[in-house]
Amino acid sequence: MTRLHVVSAATRPTSSGRPLARWVVDEARAHGAFEVTPVDLLEIALPFLDEPEYASTGNYAHAHTREWSALVDSADAFVFVLPMYNGSFTAPFKNAIDFLYREWQGKPVGLVSYSAGATGGAPAAEMLLPVLTRLGMLPAGRSVAVPGINALVGAEGFAPTEGLAGELAGVFEDIAALAKEPAAA
Repeated sequence: MTRLHVVSAATRPTSSGRPLARWVVDEARAHGAFEVTPVDLLEIALPFLDEPEYASTGNYAHAHTREWSALVDSADAFVFVLPMYNGSFTAPFKNAIDFLYREWQGKPVGLVSYSAGATGGAPAAEMLLPVLTRLGMLPAGRSVAVPGINALVGAEGFAPTEGLAGELAGVFEDIAALAKEPAAA
């Protein structure tokens, strides 16, 4: 079974993305093709990149990097649940990516973006794609953009709009197919 890590890329303690990420985790588990692990960058709490050597060496001086490496390395695939700030993905998320290199390579990745506005964070996801492909990740052909996130999060968690679960299922299908390809093994 494919080990899928669903990464909540927001580090703000009050992020509306956390309930969205929990919903994505639940949907991934219900899909049935994945062993799902939720990962929250707020809890990981990486400092700004502080390794003395390049990530491509795999020589990590700090325990926080070795722990992050082991967590990322244990996944076969990812879904990144990412906010859009000022038209892009966040600095803490890019920092978390930049800590590592080999651990990302050859792994399928799906994107679920969100924003308070009408774009649903799609511009952030589009800007992230070249970074992911440069790392050798395998982006899913489909993605999900969730506009108006603030209106969809309440005391009961995330309330998806009609059709959103189907869009997400398409992302899961893409990830599952990519995970079966020989290059992803």
